[in-house]
Amino acid sequence: MTRHKVLFVCTGNICRSPTAEGVARSLAQMMGVEQLFEFDSAGTHGYHIGEPPDSRTVAAALRRGYDLAPLRARRVTEFDFIRFDHLLAMDRDHLDLLQRACPQPHQKKLGLFLDFSERFDEDEVPDPYYGGTQGFEHVLDLVEDAATQLILKLSANRRDTVPGVSPET
Repeated sequence: MTRHKVLFVCTGNICRSPTAEGVARSLAQMMGVEQLFEFDSAGTHGYHIGEPPDSRTVAAALRRGYDLAPLRARRVTEFDFIRFDHLLAMDRDHLDLLQRACPQPHQKKLGLFLDFSERFDEDEVPDPYYGGTQGFEHVLDLVEDAATQLILKLSANRRDTVPGVSPET
């Protein structure tokens, strides 16, 4: 079975992108389609390589039932453009950096994560790093919506291949 390989990208890979990775993984599991996906996250910069997500990110996610503690920051690599089907940036600056680094044949894989959102008009996930607790909660609201729609969209054409899941569900 072919899996959708999705990489979420932010600056240092300690707030927004690990949130998206953890939430998407959990939602796919709750929807019973986790076998259709491979989720990962990375940063455009190597500021925090090997570090866990920001403690405020971990705490906010845990309050909603998402465990981000095992994740570790890494930087986007050249191989990521080949390996992943979708590289989804948290904001336009990240998308611009990805577009400049990405080989031409893989440009079509790049996009903004919030293009999948249905409940929010925002097109960028704001960086909560320098803000208060509410910023991390807002990031979770945006990520939960976009991740849900991403999973529904990408799994829609493959649900008939998942054992125990009919196309109507």
